[in-house]
Amino acid sequence: MGPLFSTSGAGKWVGLVVALWVQAVCGNNYTFANYSDALKSLMALTQLQLNNLSVAKDVGKAFGLVSGFASDCLPTSVLLIIGSLEGLIGYGAQWLVVSQRIRPLPYWQMCIFLCLGGNSTTWMNTAVLVTCMRNFPKNRGPVSGILKAYLGLGTAIFTDISTALFSSDPSSLLFILAVVPAVVCLIAALFLHEAPAASKASEFQQETRYFNIFNGMAIALAVYLLAFDITGSHGQLLSLVFAVGLLILLATPLGVPLYSILSKPRSGSDIEQPMKVPLLVNQSKKSNTTSTTTTRVELQYLERKRPSIGEDHTIVEMIQTFDFWILFVSFLCGVGTGLCVMNNMGQMGIALGYSDVSIFVSLTSILGFFGRIASGLLSEYFIWKFGTPRPLWNAASQAIMAIGYIIMALDLPGSLYIGSILVGICYGVRLTITVPVASELFGLKYYGILYNILILNLPLGSFLFSGLLAGYLYDAEATAVAGGGNTCVGAHCYCLVFVIMAATCVLGLGLDVLLGIRTRNVYVRIHESKRSVAASAPDSSSAKC
Repeated sequence: MGPLFSTSGAGKWVGLVVALWVQAVCGNNYTFANYSDALKSLMALTQLQLNNLSVAKDVGKAFGLVSGFASDCLPTSVLLIIGSLEGLIGYGAQWLVVSQRIRPLPYWQMCIFLCLGGNSTTWMNTAVLVTCMRNFPKNRGPVSGILKAYLGLGTAIFTDISTALFSSDPSSLLFILAVVPAVVCLIAALFLHEAPAASKASEFQQETRYFNIFNGMAIALAVYLLAFDITGSHGQLLSLVFAVGLLILLATPLGVPLYSILSKPRSGSDIEQPMKVPLLVNQSKKSNTTSTTTTRVELQYLERKRPSIGEDHTIVEMIQTFDFWILFVSFLCGVGTGLCVMNNMGQMGIALGYSDVSIFVSLTSILGFFGRIASGLLSEYFIWKFGTPRPLWNAASQAIMAIGYIIMALDLPGSLYIGSILVGICYGVRLTITVPVASELFGLKYYGILYNILILNLPLGSFLFSGLLAGYLYDAEATAVAGGGNTCVGAHCYCLVFVIMAATCVLGLGLDVLLGIRTRNVYVRIHESKRSVAASAPDSSSAKC
């Protein structure tokens, strides 16, 4: 199989398919709301203690720096194997507790196992993102969009499978969360590896065409999951049919590399000239003599104190830039507040009178998918068409997310449904857009470490907004209303939390607009590069992003 892939060029596409599967199983880290109430009851926890468990889960991502450093010296397969083993241990221990096969572990031990489960996804994400961004450097928006889209759908996939086959039993869900990602990662370790990037106009056209196909398949999968969620309860037979159909839809992307294998290249296509791309700021124009060019490049390197935005940065050079800290803090505003909603969805639903919150978890996941895939495609198109800075899409998501929080704070009819939809969409946009923005501003050379530094915002945001803000305010309301109990009922339970998070998103909106203005020249150069690539294709209209 290996030689066949290498000669047909399908290996890169097989790798992308298994990368999509890995991203789908990484959705296990967003399912905490589905079993948090069971942990709270079994361990007799206050809301603050429960929220700190969710923080421990997200703190695992802080150790993603280890996977970032490892990505520079270890093959992709090793990263995936490490992630699969960590997940098996972390979620396996939680399954043993919730299924009551063992007595509840001490609180500090549970924190460690949740941390392991959270850290497992950093190894999987790093392996997938670093490899695929390097395999498709000229399609960073679509790559990020499709990968993060499957990550968003992963929560809905796990939730709906648990609902369909196990009646939302939390112990069965945890068993799936422990075993399925381990199996998928072991499969992916065989096929996902770095491959040469596109160097010809025809290869670039093929990438664009195939990404459109992948996006269509992903949309079909999302609609299928949404249809299951909104059609109410299902019988055993229909639930089984749904599960089989879901597996078929997840396997469908394999048709792309299969088509690539069967379709032979036309005669003479291998002689095609490489794409002509305009020189970027870190490239010197050719002079009449080689010696003059060499001297100029050497002098430019010696005189430059640090690289400009848009060039490859070392980690030290990156954190010394003002633009990095704008990106870092604005990312914290968006993902920190979004994580608070996801981690507390179980208690938010109970406070508003809902006994089952699985529909809200699925809505957040599925609508997050549409936010991820749409933002990846649209941001790429607007760069190609107008040179629109990608950070402006993050600014738009912050504004919409703030509106969602205000709606939930006002407790309008259906506010939790509306809030779940808006927060899900915008959280998906935030995660998707930040991935290519970071690579476009600071390069791909040290991308594994760069990505995991940004991901530090997940545990930090979880601690600030979920652990401290929501935990303390919820317990304060529960004590005042329930006479010392640890359950709060009513819209007031999270009202102030939503108002504070809305204000935080307004701050993030301003930062994203500022970053878009400061990086305008970077996206002008990317725009010119993409237009040149499209113009060099035999049919330039088909090469548009």
